[in-house]
Amino acid sequence: MSGLPSLRAVLLMVTAVLAVTIAAGGVVLVMGEDPSAGPAARETEKRPERQTAGLDKLVPTTPPTAAPVKEFGEGGAGVTPTPPRVLAIAPGEVPKETRFALSALKHVQKAIVVDAGSVKVAGTGLNLLAVDQAEFRSWTPEAVAGHPGVWSALARGEFVADAAAVRKYDLKLGAYYQLDGGPRLRLAASAPLGLTGVDALVGTELGRALGLARGVAVLLHGKEGKISEAGVRKALGRGAQVVMLDKAHREREQPQRAAVTTGRPGSYLELYQQAATRCPGLSWTVLAAIGQVESSHGRNNGPSSAGALGPMQFMPATWKAYGVDGDGDGKKDIWSPYDAVPGAANYLCAVGAGQGGEKLRKAVWHYNHSWDYVNKVLGIADAYARSYT
Repeated sequence: MSGLPSLRAVLLMVTAVLAVTIAAGGVVLVMGEDPSAGPAARETEKRPERQTAGLDKLVPTTPPTAAPVKEFGEGGAGVTPTPPRVLAIAPGEVPKETRFALSALKHVQKAIVVDAGSVKVAGTGLNLLAVDQAEFRSWTPEAVAGHPGVWSALARGEFVADAAAVRKYDLKLGAYYQLDGGPRLRLAASAPLGLTGVDALVGTELGRALGLARGVAVLLHGKEGKISEAGVRKALGRGAQVVMLDKAHREREQPQRAAVTTGRPGSYLELYQQAATRCPGLSWTVLAAIGQVESSHGRNNGPSSAGALGPMQFMPATWKAYGVDGDGDGKKDIWSPYDAVPGAANYLCAVGAGQGGEKLRKAVWHYNHSWDYVNKVLGIADAYARSYT
């Protein structure tokens, strides 16, 4: 259990796309597997279980002993949501004058500073914000703000996990979890918090007891896509880490680059990033996650037992329909990463990946007809997003 004076435990930078490091210090490194099939043609094939290092499932100390919080019913105090556009972690407690400077930034309409830090369960890190339940409600999505059970749980000294963290770590609602070197905490509820890199919320009092760093996390609300990232960084000073939570909106507002690209990127990371521009709304992290699962970034190009080929494991018929000449050499080569990765972006875009949300999940399902595959790919993509933000 440790304080978190910077966003390193939330968004730890790494230098290679093959390794994804999170707060716990664990590494997701899927390499050398036998990729078993390509997109859109593998409903019946049983895929071998892939081995993943790190990101162990969090094991409760006992089976769930109580149901998730329900007794408070729906509805609430009519809070008007003011969704955060920026999340930042300062290297130390944010002083009053800095808070004033942040509030004075153009397009900032509201600011809040809370405690933050990382705790561990069975060696796996969870990133926490410690919040006052009354003050913080408006910073969450409307459905969360209006559910009294979420906020009553925090007042009782329980914790509320982000819905994505529940799926990622296989958390059980109502179960108790033993913190390494700390108390047992009950997971009372889960909710889509909309805070990149934040796994759970606890109340302010519990956060202080856990030793979380005081006053280091900043949330800013204002017109979507308008708050200056440079202004936030200048106000917080050197060492601050800043996450633009409205990044997707900002990208939609940018002029779209031409779909056709030429030349060869110098790394898989650059290749994934370049190829994603073919599909507005598609994150390069999804391509990178598929590349990791399918071939460990070109380490095992097949052919698979189903006949899938190349670093992105295309079936030949699917490649014929969606393959592209990504490097402008006049050929559409299923074995070339410079063609295969943009081809995967082209295919995913055609089945709706650029629309995000459930459309993205369905598009990844089209790539390989398995919901377990979808969950694995999007989990790895989320880890990449944390590391490269």
